[in-house]
Amino acid sequence: MAKVGIVMGSDSDMPVMAKAADILEKLGISFEMSIISAHREPDVFFEYAKTAEERGFKVIIAGAGMAAHLPGMCAAIFPMPVIGIPMHTTSLGGRDSLYSIVQMPTGIPVATVAINGGANAALLAAKILAVSDGDLLSRLKDYTKELKEQVEAKDARLQETGYKNYQ
Repeated sequence: MAKVGIVMGSDSDMPVMAKAADILEKLGISFEMSIISAHREPDVFFEYAKTAEERGFKVIIAGAGMAAHLPGMCAAIFPMPVIGIPMHTTSLGGRDSLYSIVQMPTGIPVATVAINGGANAALLAAKILAVSDGDLLSRLKDYTKELKEQVEAKDARLQETGYKNYQ
């Protein structure tokens, strides 16, 4: 059973949502990914959100652009955490998506990451799940250690080559 549902309103969101999937995969977290439009196929969307808990989802990551209703509607139906990813848009640069996701009414919280923040959405989902999963918490700590080591290696290269030769 998948622990995380990844849902997007359009396949144009795939590059961002794939980053979430990559992180979940790296951390060994099962997920299911779907393209579902809350506007164009509301019956399919409602079925998805209504059955997500019984299908084993503990967190939903929902990406949306423009009016960005998908995360909020998931949060209105699904009783567990929803993480919204606002998508960059050509007209307003993603601010429209960000505001739509962040400004949920009282009682319908959606955790929201940065515009196009697929990787951070997955890491937040992992941290939510790690509250009750010691093995996952250990994998998250290892991931954090890898990030630290990457920065240290970059700094060592900078110190060795100087900023003019740093490529």
